[in-house]
Amino acid sequence: MEKPEQLISLSDPGEVDRHEHTPSDRAVIQISNVFAWLFPILMLAICAQVVLRQSGMNQAWLDDLQWWLYGMAVLVGIGYAVTTDSHVRVDIFYDRFPTPRKLKVDIFALVWMFLPFILLSWDVTLGYAIVSVEADEGSTSPNGLNNLWMLKVFMNVSFLFIAFATWAAYRRRLAQLTEPTLFRTLLYAFPSVMFAINLASYYAIWWALYLTRGPEEDARDIGRRAIFDEFELGAWELRYTIVITLVLTLLVIGLARLADRNRRTEG
Repeated sequence: MEKPEQLISLSDPGEVDRHEHTPSDRAVIQISNVFAWLFPILMLAICAQVVLRQSGMNQAWLDDLQWWLYGMAVLVGIGYAVTTDSHVRVDIFYDRFPTPRKLKVDIFALVWMFLPFILLSWDVTLGYAIVSVEADEGSTSPNGLNNLWMLKVFMNVSFLFIAFATWAAYRRRLAQLTEPTLFRTLLYAFPSVMFAINLASYYAIWWALYLTRGPEEDARDIGRRAIFDEFELGAWELRYTIVITLVLTLLVIGLARLADRNRRTEG
């Protein structure tokens, strides 16, 4: 006979271990529960299109709507799965690990592997969304859904939602393993922190140069500035922006260490 916890995990994973959830976790779950209603709407759209198509009244906008609904629901669902740990695991050894080792595996997977990929996805799709907005992109079908740029913007924003959910899940697991001081939080998530600082510094430099550019320079010329070039360091070729990122990351983590020390001294 299945235990109540097992039944809950099948019907509503968001209620499993609810007492451990932080306000950020609950916010992710509540937003995801709202978007979950897109699935029954998607089912109705699919059934309606099948009936209309068989009746000789095919509606291209319904085909587009199915992709819109499915894409939005799935992207938000990734954040939900991260928060509720309801995604599919392929690690056959994980279930036999003691709790501390499980927490370490989760932390490594979340902020050393998954979150950097999500940040990369956000960075890659940002230009994709901007170009779509500038072109006022619509459907390729005559009677399809227009304003396709809305879906591409949503896709880009959804990666921020997934990143938020991932960071919240990481913080919760870290708190179960050790005291989640600011220094430890940033240090244990070093790849994610460094990647986030890299993106922030890169765009800060790019926009600073763009806003102060000469009258004959365009956006493409900004990317050719010397600060975005590479230099040789022994057998390696490094970018100036990567060196800046590394220095800033170490500085931020160092300041977090000092802040934690001062907080303990004052306490």
